[in-house]
Amino acid sequence: GENGSGKTTFLEAIAGKCNIHIWRYSEGARFAPNKYEKALAQFLDVGWSDGPVPGGFYSSTSHRDFSLLLDEWAALDPGQLDYFGGKSLMTQSHGQSVMSLLRSNYTRRGLFFADEPETALSPVRQLELARLLTRCVGEGQAQLLIATHSPILLACPGADILSFDGGAIHQVAYEETEHYRVFRAFMADPAGALSDSSP
Repeated sequence: GENGSGKTTFLEAIAGKCNIHIWRYSEGARFAPNKYEKALAQFLDVGWSDGPVPGGFYSSTSHRDFSLLLDEWAALDPGQLDYFGGKSLMTQSHGQSVMSLLRSNYTRRGLFFADEPETALSPVRQLELARLLTRCVGEGQAQLLIATHSPILLACPGADILSFDGGAIHQVAYEETEHYRVFRAFMADPAGALSDSSP
């Protein structure tokens, strides 16, 4: 879906309903909060086929907040960093830090949510993440719900792709996604896609 279509709000609500913690370092006052945002989870219902499982939630905001908390813990116990490749997430580049965190998360069984994990990743790292996702799902250890604009991540084999565009949420084929069509058109004719007459 396009920005503003409600993907993040929906993802956070489902995670909340599943009792998946979303790391927050601090949250100050907001200028115009959405009073319905936090209440959405109350109107959702989830079912478990084999009982609740642990999991995690990733977004650029929760990633930064968790990285700050991890640095505080590591100041008292440097061994905390072993789980993330032995380096502070704050001292790695943003993309390296994202991959360190997701690699550590997706090696365990659970239900994982990710909100646009590709944001800080180069195309090469997006391919690495897509392979990681495909492997952990293929091994049957994890289920993932991901909001993404990346045609690379959308191409993960076996993914059910839901579109938030056009009103009701509906399933679409990979080749029908706007992200795929935009990238395909751009790669076929970059100059044409960048012209003022392009839609």
